[in-house]
Amino acid sequence: MASSSSNTYNSPCAACKFLRRKCMPGCIFAPYFPPEEPHKFANVHKIFGASNVTKLLNELLPHQREDAVNSLAYEAEARVRDPVYGCVGAISYLQRQVHRLQKELDAANADLAHYGLSTSPPGNVGDLVFQPQPLPPQQQPQPLNPVYRLSGASPVMTHLPRGTGGSYGTFLPWNNGHDQQGGNM
Repeated sequence: MASSSSNTYNSPCAACKFLRRKCMPGCIFAPYFPPEEPHKFANVHKIFGASNVTKLLNELLPHQREDAVNSLAYEAEARVRDPVYGCVGAISYLQRQVHRLQKELDAANADLAHYGLSTSPPGNVGDLVFQPQPLPPQQQPQPLNPVYRLSGASPVMTHLPRGTGGSYGTFLPWNNGHDQQGGNM
Protein backbone atom coordinates (compact mmCIF):
# COMPACT_ATOMS: atom_id res chain seq x y z
CA MET A 1 0.00 0.00 0.00
CA ALA A 2 1.05 3.61 -0.47
CA SER A 3 1.28 4.38 3.23
CA SER A 4 0.05 3.10 6.52
CA SER A 5 -3.47 3.99 7.42
CA SER A 6 -3.65 7.48 8.80
CA ASN A 7 -6.30 6.37 11.27
CA THR A 8 -3.70 4.71 13.49
CA TYR A 9 -2.58 8.19 14.54
CA ASN A 10 -6.14 9.61 14.73
CA SER A 11 -5.35 11.96 11.87
CA PRO A 12 -7.78 12.00 8.97
CA CYS A 13 -6.46 11.17 5.52
CA ALA A 14 -5.98 14.07 3.10
CA ALA A 15 -9.23 13.20 1.33
CA CYS A 16 -11.41 13.19 4.45
CA LYS A 17 -9.71 16.32 5.72
CA PHE A 18 -10.31 18.08 2.39
CA LEU A 19 -13.94 16.91 2.27
CA ARG A 20 -14.38 17.82 5.98
CA ARG A 21 -15.69 14.47 7.02
CA LYS A 22 -14.71 11.92 9.63
CA CYS A 23 -12.11 9.44 8.42
CA MET A 24 -13.47 6.00 9.26
CA PRO A 25 -11.21 2.94 9.80
CA GLY A 26 -12.20 1.45 6.41
CA CYS A 27 -11.77 4.68 4.45
CA ILE A 28 -10.91 3.80 0.86
CA PHE A 29 -8.83 6.97 0.46
CA ALA A 30 -6.65 6.60 3.59
CA PRO A 31 -3.97 4.25 2.17
CA TYR A 32 -3.46 6.40 -0.93
CA PHE A 33 -3.93 9.98 0.27
CA PRO A 34 -1.92 10.39 3.48
CA PRO A 35 -2.38 13.58 5.52
CA GLU A 36 1.13 14.75 4.55
CA GLU A 37 0.08 15.11 0.89
CA PRO A 38 -3.06 17.27 0.91
CA HIS A 39 -2.47 18.74 -2.57
CA LYS A 40 -2.38 15.27 -4.11
CA PHE A 41 -6.05 14.73 -3.24
CA ALA A 42 -6.98 18.36 -3.88
CA ASN A 43 -5.76 18.08 -7.49
CA VAL A 44 -7.42 14.68 -8.04
CA HIS A 45 -10.70 16.00 -6.59
CA LYS A 46 -10.52 19.17 -8.68
CA ILE A 47 -10.04 17.25 -11.94
CA PHE A 48 -11.98 14.00 -11.40
CA GLY A 49 -14.27 14.56 -8.40
CA ALA A 50 -14.29 12.60 -5.15
CA SER A 51 -17.35 10.50 -6.01
CA ASN A 52 -15.85 9.40 -9.35
CA VAL A 53 -12.58 8.45 -7.65
CA THR A 54 -14.52 6.52 -4.98
CA LYS A 55 -16.46 4.61 -7.66
CA LEU A 56 -13.26 3.86 -9.56
CA LEU A 57 -11.40 2.59 -6.48
CA ASN A 58 -14.36 0.43 -5.42
CA GLU A 59 -14.47 -1.20 -8.87
CA LEU A 60 -10.77 -2.08 -8.83
CA LEU A 61 -9.08 -4.98 -7.09
CA PRO A 62 -7.12 -3.88 -4.02
CA HIS A 63 -3.72 -4.57 -5.62
CA GLN A 64 -4.63 -2.29 -8.59
CA ARG A 65 -5.70 0.71 -6.55
CA GLU A 66 -2.29 2.22 -5.79
CA ASP A 67 -1.32 2.32 -9.47
CA ALA A 68 -4.71 3.82 -10.34
CA VAL A 69 -4.33 6.55 -7.70
CA ASN A 70 -0.79 7.32 -8.89
CA SER A 71 -2.05 7.60 -12.46
CA LEU A 72 -4.94 9.83 -11.43
CA ALA A 73 -2.61 12.03 -9.38
CA TYR A 74 -0.15 12.32 -12.27
CA GLU A 75 -2.87 13.24 -14.77
CA ALA A 76 -4.44 15.68 -12.30
CA GLU A 77 -1.06 17.38 -11.69
CA ALA A 78 -0.49 17.58 -15.45
CA ARG A 79 -3.99 19.04 -15.97
CA VAL A 80 -3.39 21.65 -13.28
CA ARG A 81 -0.11 22.63 -14.97
CA ASP A 82 -1.51 22.50 -18.50
CA PRO A 83 -5.33 22.57 -18.54
CA VAL A 84 -5.58 22.08 -22.30
CA TYR A 85 -3.20 19.20 -23.01
CA GLY A 86 -2.46 17.68 -19.58
CA CYS A 87 -0.06 14.75 -19.73
CA VAL A 88 -0.60 14.47 -23.50
CA GLY A 89 1.48 17.65 -23.83
CA ALA A 90 4.34 15.98 -21.95
CA ILE A 91 4.03 12.82 -24.04
CA SER A 92 3.97 14.84 -27.26
CA TYR A 93 7.06 16.78 -26.19
CA LEU A 94 8.92 13.55 -25.43
CA GLN A 95 7.85 11.96 -28.73
CA ARG A 96 9.17 14.99 -30.64
CA GLN A 97 12.43 14.72 -28.72
CA VAL A 98 12.74 11.01 -29.57
CA HIS A 99 12.05 11.81 -33.25
CA ARG A 100 14.71 14.56 -33.23
CA LEU A 101 17.25 12.28 -31.55
CA GLN A 102 16.49 9.52 -34.09
CA LYS A 103 17.25 11.99 -36.89
CA GLU A 104 20.53 12.92 -35.18
CA LEU A 105 21.43 9.23 -34.86
CA ASP A 106 20.62 8.67 -38.55
CA ALA A 107 22.82 11.65 -39.48
CA ALA A 108 25.64 10.31 -37.31
CA ASN A 109 25.29 6.88 -38.97
CA ALA A 110 25.42 8.56 -42.38
CA ASP A 111 28.58 10.44 -41.34
CA LEU A 112 30.13 7.20 -40.12
CA ALA A 113 29.21 5.47 -43.36
CA HIS A 114 30.66 8.37 -45.36
CA TYR A 115 33.84 8.31 -43.29
CA GLY A 116 34.05 4.55 -43.76
CA LEU A 117 33.65 4.95 -47.53
CA SER A 118 36.44 7.48 -47.80
CA THR A 119 38.92 5.31 -45.89
CA SER A 120 37.89 1.83 -47.00
CA PRO A 121 39.76 -0.01 -49.75
CA PRO A 122 37.99 -0.29 -53.13
CA GLY A 123 35.37 -3.02 -53.25
CA ASN A 124 34.10 -2.51 -49.69
CA VAL A 125 31.83 0.38 -50.54
CA GLY A 126 28.87 0.63 -48.19
CA ASP A 127 29.97 -2.17 -45.85
CA LEU A 128 30.27 0.11 -42.83
CA VAL A 129 27.01 0.41 -40.92
CA PHE A 130 26.83 1.47 -37.30
CA GLN A 131 25.42 -1.28 -35.13
CA PRO A 132 24.77 -0.09 -31.58
CA GLN A 133 26.17 -2.45 -28.98
CA PRO A 134 23.99 -3.41 -26.00
CA LEU A 135 24.76 -1.55 -22.80
CA PRO A 136 26.29 -3.44 -19.87
CA PRO A 137 23.64 -4.34 -17.25
CA GLN A 138 24.67 -1.51 -14.90
CA GLN A 139 24.11 1.04 -17.72
CA GLN A 140 20.76 -0.29 -18.93
CA PRO A 141 17.94 2.28 -18.83
CA GLN A 142 15.89 1.78 -15.68
CA PRO A 143 12.10 1.56 -15.71
CA LEU A 144 10.46 4.72 -14.46
CA ASN A 145 9.02 4.92 -10.98
CA PRO A 146 6.54 7.70 -10.18
CA VAL A 147 7.70 9.65 -7.14
CA TYR A 148 5.84 12.39 -5.33
CA ARG A 149 7.79 14.97 -3.42
CA LEU A 150 6.88 18.30 -1.99
CA SER A 151 8.20 21.42 -3.63
CA GLY A 152 7.13 24.49 -1.75
CA ALA A 153 3.45 24.25 -0.97
CA SER A 154 2.41 21.66 -3.53
CA PRO A 155 3.49 18.14 -4.51
CA VAL A 156 5.45 17.55 -7.67
CA MET A 157 5.15 14.32 -9.64
CA THR A 158 8.39 13.27 -11.21
CA HIS A 159 9.43 10.01 -12.80
CA LEU A 160 12.72 8.73 -11.47
CA PRO A 161 14.61 5.55 -12.29
CA ARG A 162 13.69 2.82 -9.83
CA GLY A 163 15.99 2.68 -6.84
CA THR A 164 16.82 6.38 -6.84
CA GLY A 165 15.81 8.91 -4.24
CA GLY A 166 13.83 12.07 -4.72
CA SER A 167 16.87 14.31 -5.13
CA TYR A 168 16.18 15.31 -8.74
CA GLY A 169 14.85 18.79 -9.39
CA THR A 170 11.40 19.65 -10.58
CA PHE A 171 12.53 20.95 -13.98
CA LEU A 172 10.16 19.76 -16.65
CA PRO A 173 11.08 20.76 -20.18
CA TRP A 174 7.49 21.37 -21.20
CA ASN A 175 7.28 23.96 -18.38
CA ASN A 176 9.81 26.18 -20.16
CA GLY A 177 12.36 25.88 -17.37
CA HIS A 178 10.10 27.25 -14.64
CA ASP A 179 9.41 25.55 -11.37
CA GLN A 180 5.92 25.27 -9.93
CA GLN A 181 6.03 28.65 -8.18
CA GLY A 182 6.96 30.42 -11.42
CA GLY A 183 10.66 30.97 -10.69
CA ASN A 184 13.46 29.95 -12.99
CA MET A 185 15.23 26.70 -12.24
